[in-house]
Amino acid sequence: MTVDLERLGRSLKRVQHRDHRALDAALRETGISLVQWDALRAIDRAPGSSAHALAAASFQSDQAFGTLASRLVSAGYIERRPGPGRRIEHHLTTDGHDALDAGRRATDRVWRALFGSLDSEQRMTLQLLLDRLLASEPGDDAG
Repeated sequence: MTVDLERLGRSLKRVQHRDHRALDAALRETGISLVQWDALRAIDRAPGSSAHALAAASFQSDQAFGTLASRLVSAGYIERRPGPGRRIEHHLTTDGHDALDAGRRATDRVWRALFGSLDSEQRMTLQLLLDRLLASEPGDDAG
């Protein structure tokens, strides 16, 4: 049996698109967008990080993250502090932690629904397969 790789790639994209739409709708109810929540998660995972590191962690350009960070500062979710040299560090505020927690509750509901048709063993298999795909760059011989 052969697998149509184009169909496989499209299926991954469709699942991701459905996931993003559902996450964005659930997060909107908490008052933040998926992009904002992703940035808050990145800052929470690595407090004090530079804008460049956070942009990479949240799949954005440096310029897009800078604009987003300014909006997050204005909303009271993050603060910027001087770091070593010219570095500017990013930290969550209390409101930022609250927004992140509300987002986690909302996204947990979405993910439970998205993966609800898979049992625990199937979820583990899917995670292992995705980890394997992510362990090598396209074109690598690994995998």
